[in-house]
Amino acid sequence: MVGATAKEWAGTSGPAQDPGAPRVMRADARRNHGRLLAEARSAFAAHGTDASLEDVARRAGVGIGTLYRHFPNRHALMSAVFEDAVSDLLARSHELLDAPQPCTALVEWLREIISHAGAYRGLARALMSASQDDGSHLARCSAPMREAGGALLLRAQESGAVRPDVSIGDLLQLTNAIALAAEETPDDPALADRLLNLTLRGLKP
Repeated sequence: MVGATAKEWAGTSGPAQDPGAPRVMRADARRNHGRLLAEARSAFAAHGTDASLEDVARRAGVGIGTLYRHFPNRHALMSAVFEDAVSDLLARSHELLDAPQPCTALVEWLREIISHAGAYRGLARALMSASQDDGSHLARCSAPMREAGGALLLRAQESGAVRPDVSIGDLLQLTNAIALAAEETPDDPALADRLLNLTLRGLKP
């Protein structure tokens, strides 16, 4: 993982390795990495993405320096925590490409994004801000999401169900804004669906 020290990688002793070959984490580094991710998931789910990284490191049984060697900043850790959800969303987008109603498929995928973002308080806000920062770990994580969503959007546009001037970037920002609104209004569980339905009306020609 980015930022790990030389001691945490295999091949630091013995025959020289090809500089271009991928480095392999030592067993102890892999264990630390796994524990940090597990504790981060628990902390973010319980306390939101602003949870103390010092507490995450302490619960994982490592120092804060070890956490930062594996994850150089909070967005890098959030990106790693969200990686499984991104994989699920990408797989789902491929399935929906064969759905008979392209616009319904697009909205269903957006609804699943909202559901995943809602698992960690603060994630939707972070995703919105990261979209303006190409250097952010979260922004790099969102690139395949834009590609997957773009394919669903194009199909809906080609069917005539969605206006041709709608961009996937704007649509994902709007989706994150809906997730944020739902997060800020926990006593109205139907809010996200209502806002998504309003979005659908705005998408139509």
